[in-house]
Amino acid sequence: MTSSSHNPIRIGAVNYLNSKPLIEELNVFAPLAELVLDYPSHLASSLAQRQLDIALIPSVEYLRNPEYEIVSDACVATCGPVLSVKLFSRCHPREIQSLALDAGSRTSAALVQILLAERFGVVPKLEPLPLETSIENTKTDAVLLIGDRAMHSPEEKFHTVWDLGEEWTNWTGLPFVFAIWVCRTGTELGNTEQALIQSRNRGVEQIDAIAQREAPLLGISVESARCYLSNHLHFYLGSIQQRGMKLFQKLITENGLLRDTR
Repeated sequence: MTSSSHNPIRIGAVNYLNSKPLIEELNVFAPLAELVLDYPSHLASSLAQRQLDIALIPSVEYLRNPEYEIVSDACVATCGPVLSVKLFSRCHPREIQSLALDAGSRTSAALVQILLAERFGVVPKLEPLPLETSIENTKTDAVLLIGDRAMHSPEEKFHTVWDLGEEWTNWTGLPFVFAIWVCRTGTELGNTEQALIQSRNRGVEQIDAIAQREAPLLGISVESARCYLSNHLHFYLGSIQQRGMKLFQKLITENGLLRDTR
């Protein structure tokens, strides 16, 4: 990473509640940056196409691309139930033959395939689930939902519902990192690295205010939003989170998921 030029830094962040603490007052700490909010999979594509300089992308995309480097110790991680990444199955997981993957997902798509393959030897046929399609309109054996819409209970009753954060931690004993700030090696960042840390720190301090602001927009209670951000998510990439990422990298490699197979 090198010092910044006069061009504004283009920063891409996820347009989900789980990322709000990472960009709280980012406009104050990086006033010249351009902030773009989008879905995780779209951000990964935009960074790859050099439409963004820095992006909060699915961790699997960082692991897949040797040209990327981590920019900050700010991240979206969990060590137990995450609430916003769920598998809804109409049968026992060992019987799943078809799986619809939320179009916004990359890391979660790889994670659910690992859990099914490693624990049950299941390799289902994959189908995309467009962002505008509801879970009730699917016909697959199982459906992966991520983000804010995974936090709402569907009307249909399912045989099995997995919280993927909980399943991973129960299985491995480690945290799981869903998203991290990355850039391409050599990107001019200026003081943006420090701005991302300052923004995360401010966001963690302001979780109550974020919950009060965002909950009505999502149709959930303020207490639910506060509990989600405070008790189910972690925003610091420490050594134990990195251990979780290393195991995830090992498993996606062994299961042929180092490349996007959808």
